[in-house]
Amino acid sequence: MAKLKDILGINARSAEYLRFNKNKNRRRADEKLKTKKFLRKAKIPHPRLLGKISTLRSAFKFDWTKLKEGFVVKPVAGFGGNGILVVKRRAKYAGEWFLTSGEKVTVSDLRLHTSDIIEGRYSHNNLPDKVMIEERVKIHPKFRKLASGGTPDIRVLVFNKVPIMAMIRIPTAESRGKANLDQGAIGLGIDIATGITTFGVYGKTARIKYFPGTDRKVNGIQIPYWEKILKMAVETQIASGLEYLSVDMLIDQEKGPLVLELNDQPGLSIQLANMAGLRRRLERVEGLEVEDAEKGVKIAKALFASKFAKRVGFSVGEKQVVGIFEKIKVRVGKRKKIELQAKIDTGAKSTSIDKNLAKELGLLKRENILWKKKVKSSLGSHFRTYVQFIFWLKGKRIATYAGVTDRKDLRRRIIIGRRDLRDFLVDANLVKLR
Repeated sequence: MAKLKDILGINARSAEYLRFNKNKNRRRADEKLKTKKFLRKAKIPHPRLLGKISTLRSAFKFDWTKLKEGFVVKPVAGFGGNGILVVKRRAKYAGEWFLTSGEKVTVSDLRLHTSDIIEGRYSHNNLPDKVMIEERVKIHPKFRKLASGGTPDIRVLVFNKVPIMAMIRIPTAESRGKANLDQGAIGLGIDIATGITTFGVYGKTARIKYFPGTDRKVNGIQIPYWEKILKMAVETQIASGLEYLSVDMLIDQEKGPLVLELNDQPGLSIQLANMAGLRRRLERVEGLEVEDAEKGVKIAKALFASKFAKRVGFSVGEKQVVGIFEKIKVRVGKRKKIELQAKIDTGAKSTSIDKNLAKELGLLKRENILWKKKVKSSLGSHFRTYVQFIFWLKGKRIATYAGVTDRKDLRRRIIIGRRDLRDFLVDANLVKLR
């Protein structure tokens, strides 16, 4: 359960983080046609635009019969999933289609719906709007048995080029095929490091361990294309010019991840799905100098690996016992591993490594440095470098980050902190290296 002090509220979100988003860039998220334009310019994959309707006259002149496959009708300035119509396929007779909910619609129904959109029924403040029609994404086989009448979407919240938190929203019969928690969809938290689902909520309040009406657990589901999803989310943030936003994506069975839309004022229910607060995560990346999307993903994986995901399929009874001093293996280059001695220190929060050893291992190369941070110690204030660090302890691979310090005069040049000891039991009586 997240600590109360780590939970980000609406007022704090508005005062502390939305201020980073400039008005001119917000329009790229608020207006879906502008979103399409900049995504196309940045060459970021997204559902293809099939048509747009701006006036009541054009709504009645639009030739719906030219649309051969499934399609989606959306208000350009809509919000909360309202006004979206998802057409699955043609019906038997021309001019008729089936929605993903199973209902049948006709050309007359589509004209009426587009007229409602244009007149502002689904827009902010009921202002006149436009209609966009885009291709319907074909649901990835991984999710066919999970979703009801619609396609799940994946939301990644990004700040300062770093993916902060993620969840997958799964449509239900109650949500009528829409991946919207307010309308009864299911939200599952996703571990940033692995892409494995962790916790679940039904709607925005009910915590669940199993999918409703089944004995299938909500945790332990591996999201396809996870590395690509994280990278695309950061690339989208960079291209949009927004500093704080959520990127919603669908996974097409043929094309892979596609960016669906952006939200420059993302909701906070993602914290419920992850059983974790946003505040501390955001504070940890604010002010970091992140070079590009790849570096942002590395930082996110190092900082935000879920405790729960590491325990999936790994019970407490199977934890291995480690002593105060242990041998670890560290990868040097692409293939070679070397054995080193490390001290297991539950008094240290995170892992650290001597700077000379880090240099010998090639850990101080530019591509491996995650960030530099000002810290205070007995020696005064100074900047400390943090690097990506992968090692094996008792045969278990651990991908983490390590602070680079001066330990040349100490017996052990590597300290393994408690952050990386979650899957082990530490016995203080075991002091000899075996």
